Amino acid sequence: MTCFINIKGIIVSHTVEKIGGTSMSQYQAVRDNIVLHNRKPDGYYQRMLVVSAFGGITDGLLECKRTGAPGVYATYADAEDDSAWEQTLDNVCNRMAQINEDMFAQTPERALADSFLQDRIAGIRDCLHHLRQVCAFGQFQLAEQLQTIRELLAAMGEAHSAHNMVLYLRQSGVNAVLMDLTGWRTDEALPLDDVLKQALSRYDLSSQLPVVTGYAHCKEGLMSRFDRGYSEMTFSRLAVLSGAREAIIHKEFHLSSADPRLAGEDQVIPIGRTNYDVTDQLSNLGMEAIHPQAAKGLRQQDIPLRVRNTFEPDHEGTLITTNYRSPSPCVEMVAGRRNIFAVELFDQDMVGRVSHYAECFTDELDGMRLNLVSKDMNANTLTYYISGNRKTVRTLVSALQRRFENADINTHKVSVVSAVGSDMSIPGLLARSVAALNKANVPVRAVHQSLRAVEMQFIVDDEFYEQAVVSLHDELVQTHAETVALAVA
Repeated sequence: MTCFINIKGIIVSHTVEKIGGTSMSQYQAVRDNIVLHNRKPDGYYQRMLVVSAFGGITDGLLECKRTGAPGVYATYADAEDDSAWEQTLDNVCNRMAQINEDMFAQTPERALADSFLQDRIAGIRDCLHHLRQVCAFGQFQLAEQLQTIRELLAAMGEAHSAHNMVLYLRQSGVNAVLMDLTGWRTDEALPLDDVLKQALSRYDLSSQLPVVTGYAHCKEGLMSRFDRGYSEMTFSRLAVLSGAREAIIHKEFHLSSADPRLAGEDQVIPIGRTNYDVTDQLSNLGMEAIHPQAAKGLRQQDIPLRVRNTFEPDHEGTLITTNYRSPSPCVEMVAGRRNIFAVELFDQDMVGRVSHYAECFTDELDGMRLNLVSKDMNANTLTYYISGNRKTVRTLVSALQRRFENADINTHKVSVVSAVGSDMSIPGLLARSVAALNKANVPVRAVHQSLRAVEMQFIVDDEFYEQAVVSLHDELVQTHAETVALAVA
């Protein structure tokens, strides 16, 4: 077994690896490409696998992340009787039972998987029924318990997938063990780090492969702070507390120079190296390689993060480190975000008081679960580029109008397209970018270029988003790659 020495001089040999929901649904690929691939039996260990729920299950338990369609949680919160949420819970349970059947057929593991599922679902059903009964009394308010219900339901998805994966790997001779962090039927909620330290003390990584629930029940309440990014916090803290030599995220795609669905699979380039600064920019665009708070712990402990493609096990993926800088200035990626609202506040009286207006604008944003993507300002105008639903944006505009009665406030539907790189200090880059967009007949509404030369943003109308991504990728990434290839040849 190969050992490594970290920056503190401590010998470490294990990795902590997170497997996303889409990959988990391809459970054979997880087994063959992640766990067993080119390993002898003694090479299965010195690893921890932090797993998400199978694809679509968390959507069914909570609400659809993409469309907002209600799941069990949303139905329970809104329904006045039990029939609606119970039917939704039955539907999700049936989908989970189908996964059990697909994974285990008629093997003995099928009975174990079904028994585990039925026990947990029955417990959740009883809990939700009893809570309804208690809240029939005026002294108890359902709204005060909704966050707890949300966490209870979310935990079910990871408990199911982790338990199934343990059974599945054991069929192949792997000594997999369940690290259940969901707090099922526990009386006390401890701080997250204490929960993880207690769990770590119970396993021997030299001979056991812990499969860890992405949800961890803790005093802080992961969902209240990180919503559905909670599994990345569990993953990150496990890596930090255990002193992992590397943290690895397995996804269904490479971290590439652009979205292959837009720029073409044969045109995009997997990114071999980058740094945590770039991942922060991607996170701001809603394209998280990792949640920024999860990245913070890894960055502070100087733990490398690797993003790998589940379906290309021989590819080394993308290595993300703290101090990496590209050997020569270049654009590493063109990324973007659609359906952004530009909220433009113009007030002739703003001159000399821009900071006051900006402070009030930010105060209103903070309480509305809206995400600020970018902003710009001049003497009498503030424009904030915001992601969120239209109803909440309207509420924001109304609140701002009450604060600034004489202001003109307008909203526009736009997209943000960004060129991102660890070092983009390239003379003439802005001019080349604008020329490429102009050649593709993409009108530019606004441009942002920072002094740090790690990102350059272009604001375009939604209808031109795809054209903007493709034209910038062709000019800034493909042209550079072809130039490098010719130089090498």
